[in-house]
Amino acid sequence: MEETPIPEIRVHPIRNGTVIDHITAGQALNVLNILNIPNPSSGVVSIIINAPSVHGIKDVVKIEGRELNVEEVDRISLIAPKATINIIRNFEVSGKTHVHIPEKVSGVVKCINPNCISNSNEPVTSRFTVKPDGRKITLRCSYCERTISEDIGNHLL
Repeated sequence: MEETPIPEIRVHPIRNGTVIDHITAGQALNVLNILNIPNPSSGVVSIIINAPSVHGIKDVVKIEGRELNVEEVDRISLIAPKATINIIRNFEVSGKTHVHIPEKVSGVVKCINPNCISNSNEPVTSRFTVKPDGRKITLRCSYCERTISEDIGNHLL
């Protein structure tokens, strides 16, 4: 039986904006959540989920008319430590950087311990130490010492 060739899927290039490449497979929707997309001022956004790559599978997010700030990139690094940020200007890549994993984050993640002081009514901001280990990230709460290493995207504030 002859296999039917799979048609090539094309995503249109963007004039100006950001392409977030090499996102950990399955994390593209969490990236959109970090970036507060969709919102009324969102431009065109393209999402590729589980795309084949030389290194396995990946997700890609393309955002027309927007460049990311440092805080957004730091948050993305927690769920996609191998991601690259490509700045597009006039259809060309004008800058390409790899995400930098911060040593500590504050006010970004909710502690998994319901009894942690950061989850109380006290005016305490959550704080975590970040420990990268290859493709995996472990967060340790600075208050109660609990760790989060799975589904970090589900705990983002």
